[in-house]
Amino acid sequence: MSRAATEVLGKSAQSLSPEKDWKKEWAKQSAIVIGASLFVALCARVTVPLPFTPVPLTLQNFGVLVVGLLLGSRRGFAALALYLAEGVAGMPVFSPTILGSGIAHLLGPTGGFLMAYPVMAFVAGWVYERGPAESGRRFTRALLSAVAGEVVLFAGGLSWLAVLTHSVSLAIRYGFYWFVFAEVIKVLMAAAVASRWRQQRSAQA
Repeated sequence: MSRAATEVLGKSAQSLSPEKDWKKEWAKQSAIVIGASLFVALCARVTVPLPFTPVPLTLQNFGVLVVGLLLGSRRGFAALALYLAEGVAGMPVFSPTILGSGIAHLLGPTGGFLMAYPVMAFVAGWVYERGPAESGRRFTRALLSAVAGEVVLFAGGLSWLAVLTHSVSLAIRYGFYWFVFAEVIKVLMAAAVASRWRQQRSAQA
């Protein structure tokens, strides 16, 4: 093979490799987003119905926080948007204690919480991405990020409940009072997972 032909083939290989790398990275990120949506769906299976409110106690919110903190704002938002799309399409990803199809879930008492999930993940991830890298402050930053996500969650969930019940006081009673302690535990757990994950990533770098 001539020298000129060798140079042409070498340049061609170099020009094709970025495209191959891009496709590989795209497939990797897509798999991560899909896996994250399924993780939230798995958390949704851990659900306890409460007799004094139409909103069940579920591990779903913990899954959303973990996804937002670990994947960051953009991928977290994409994962939860995909999760909602899966539910609307009829896949059994929502809480099994709420009867009806995916659309019924979005229009029911938990609809406001569900629709807030993508924004919740985005906000938690966005705040955490801008946190300090110092090991001593990782947990604190993760905790604040998770709390920010929870504010978005309850803003969306309680607003929708207020629309359905025509009462702000009822919305707060149904969707807030009974869940404060459990949400504190979820926030602490999610922050611990995220800070531990970042610590391990820093050690490997």
